[in-house]
Amino acid sequence: MSGFFCLQWHITNRCDQRCRHCYIFNSKNPIPSKEWTLEDAKLLINDYLGFCGKYDKTPHISLTGGDPILHPDFWKIIGLLHEKEIQFSILGNPFHLSPGAIIRLKEAGCKSYQVSLDGLRGTHDSMRMEGSFDSTIKAIELLNEYGLSPAVMTTASRVNWEEIPELTKIIVNHKAKQCSFARYCPTHGDTESNLTPDEYHIFLNRMWDVYHNLEGRGTTFYLKDHLWKIILKEKSLLLTEDDGIVYDGCHCGIAHLTLLEDGTFYACRRFDSPIGNFPTPIEDIFFGEKEDWYRQIHKIDGCSKCELLNYCRGCRAVAFGTSGDYFAKDPQCWLK
Repeated sequence: MSGFFCLQWHITNRCDQRCRHCYIFNSKNPIPSKEWTLEDAKLLINDYLGFCGKYDKTPHISLTGGDPILHPDFWKIIGLLHEKEIQFSILGNPFHLSPGAIIRLKEAGCKSYQVSLDGLRGTHDSMRMEGSFDSTIKAIELLNEYGLSPAVMTTASRVNWEEIPELTKIIVNHKAKQCSFARYCPTHGDTESNLTPDEYHIFLNRMWDVYHNLEGRGTTFYLKDHLWKIILKEKSLLLTEDDGIVYDGCHCGIAHLTLLEDGTFYACRRFDSPIGNFPTPIEDIFFGEKEDWYRQIHKIDGCSKCELLNYCRGCRAVAFGTSGDYFAKDPQCWLK
């Protein structure tokens, strides 16, 4: 296989949290419960496998929601993935994990279970719900105890950026296997949570030092934010080729699709980017005109002439959420 083609699959929007930075429930209007039927799930899985096989890609599904475990057919969908030998991970909440559930997930081939920590106890609980921080720590411990890899994601913003170095130490002390962060994506013009480019540059360098000091403790630090590429270049740790091939960076339109609970395909879940609807075949969606629009990387302001164009491109969702323009310069990029 020549690499992964990843599908972030929202099987339900049921959730018993209402996080302040959630892009699903951060809406002025109530959102009715929506979720996939088991029959449609079977059709989708077969189509996805066919697409990956045709284009020599390794399938990997990130199963999420809402909280995916709340889907009434969650275990049957997991069983389908296991039957088809599809690698998958879970992006969920900590509240419905039990030893039995973790054992079933591991037996079905689940690679990791991702939970969120968005600051130290007070900050995290203020964003989610009282007791959420401690419940998440307990979930990490439980996942470790029963042998399923715990991953922790943090949404970084002006609200919590100064706490993330200490939070990372806590995550490592509790033996999470993976640790990463992504930036808050404005959804309704709430750009007051954005860091300035200089602040974000300082923050990434600070986190580089934190990661360096904590290496060798059993936690893998994923440099998820694409602006890490600039840091690597500054430290002479990234060699680039000027051959027109996209090697890395924002996956929008490149090697990823999102599928929502109502059957809508998105180029990226973090902003409004509909490109089609199930049951249209994934091949037609991915190579369609609407998805092609997101591949016009030469139009990105500040990126088109940058030597990191094929390695970075910033975060298009943060750019869109800040300015309303997909091709706008990433608002935290410090390169002139």
